[in-house]
Amino acid sequence: MSQTEPTDETSLAGLDDDSFNIHDYAVEDFLTLGIFWLLALDVFMQFFSRYVLGNSIAWTEEMARYLLVMVGFMGSTMAVRKGSHIAVEFFYRYMPGWLGRVMSTLVDLINIAFFASMAWITFKLANRTSAMMASVDIPKSWLYYLVMVGFILMLVRGVQVAIRHWRSGTSELLNTQ
Repeated sequence: MSQTEPTDETSLAGLDDDSFNIHDYAVEDFLTLGIFWLLALDVFMQFFSRYVLGNSIAWTEEMARYLLVMVGFMGSTMAVRKGSHIAVEFFYRYMPGWLGRVMSTLVDLINIAFFASMAWITFKLANRTSAMMASVDIPKSWLYYLVMVGFILMLVRGVQVAIRHWRSGTSELLNTQ
């Protein structure tokens, strides 16, 4: 009777397929990574001080919230650049090509208008805010200015994406056809 014994070896053949190219990333990718690590450090400090030292550091919870907001807006800038925001692609599959391109251009223009208006609204909100953060002597308006910077970066990336779509005649939405 012949039995084949299973091998305990694990194949690592596909692990080297991913290559790192610095040109695939932009400034907002590195800023988001840095802010994310600040957030991770802040949450670790909160955990360590609360559960190991038995006395929580007061400012870590508030800073974690604000850092998470910053990660969200910087991550949105990355998604605008890559064209990976959520979209309803279903209808583009059944539209004629010319109508899909018109709709894609319209979506790009609406995105640009939305980002510009939100940047303006957050600027006005930041100018009207005079309150200080609860646990740190930093004006809350700084957070709103950072959100405004996020919207401005999304606006810049949105314009770049719209130009790229217009020049190439296609978009991420139309690639599903």
